[in-house]
Amino acid sequence: MTDPHPSSPELSFGAMVFTVFLCVLFGSNAVAIKVAFSGIGIFTSAAIRFGIAAIAIYLWSRIIGQTIALKKGQFHQVLIFSALFTVQLSLFYLGLSKSNASRGTLLSNLLPFFILFLAHFFIPGDRISRRKFFGILLGFTGVVFMFLDESAIRAGVRTGDIIILGAVTIWSCSAVYLKRIISAFHPLQVVLYSTMFSVPLFLVEAFLWDRAMIFNLDASVIAAILYQSLITASFGFVAWNTLLKKYGAVSLHSFLFIMPIAGVALGGLVLGEPITAKILLALACIVGGILVVHWHPKKEAPAYSIRRSL
Repeated sequence: MTDPHPSSPELSFGAMVFTVFLCVLFGSNAVAIKVAFSGIGIFTSAAIRFGIAAIAIYLWSRIIGQTIALKKGQFHQVLIFSALFTVQLSLFYLGLSKSNASRGTLLSNLLPFFILFLAHFFIPGDRISRRKFFGILLGFTGVVFMFLDESAIRAGVRTGDIIILGAVTIWSCSAVYLKRIISAFHPLQVVLYSTMFSVPLFLVEAFLWDRAMIFNLDASVIAAILYQSLITASFGFVAWNTLLKKYGAVSLHSFLFIMPIAGVALGGLVLGEPITAKILLALACIVGGILVVHWHPKKEAPAYSIRRSL
């Protein structure tokens, strides 16, 4: 698959500032999820977040006059992607409930490296070069530093990290599958149907496994839910894909390194999570790996061309 934006214009200064802003928003999402857990059950939180997001995306599609009807042969593709989306989010929320937001952000930003590996085998033209291999190596070196961090010796945190890794693995599979089918869809269709499909299943999970669905609905919890649903899952997705359409994936993905930095910094500042030397080494390796992978000549196709925020 070739780059769908081979002659995309250079980012303007305003577009660069806005891209940085979006990356900070996405990087902060794990912190908002952890805040929401202080008053809402794990799966209840997911159901509320994506329920609100689905309504917001549907209303937006009506405002701009974008059709959301599926064409013949698209339903089974949406069903497959939506099922992967639901499983990945369920695992991510469960893992994050046992781990820290900063660690969850670092692990979720391994996504480009997972996708590079899978794309090598499943996407024609997306081969792992020496530079990409070095970037992947840097990224996974960061994971080694995370697991060597003595402050995370508690079994619960380690278990949460492993569950998040499982979520990222499934997320990479869904991203590669989406890259193969995305040309036949509008981005609004992808996010709308995946969220609509997931909400009932999240509610079933909430009834089965949340000890209490809602137990402390204060201002911070409400703000955290609205942030996840309206800012990242709705506005962020539409804004990112609007920029993607105009400027292309190569230009935007040069800024992905901001996401783990924002997540780790806000995890420490907002939640008081420990930012140890090994966490900083992990951050440096993952950020370095992202930079190595994505700062490349425009003639080279990017590893993936759509951003979904966990």
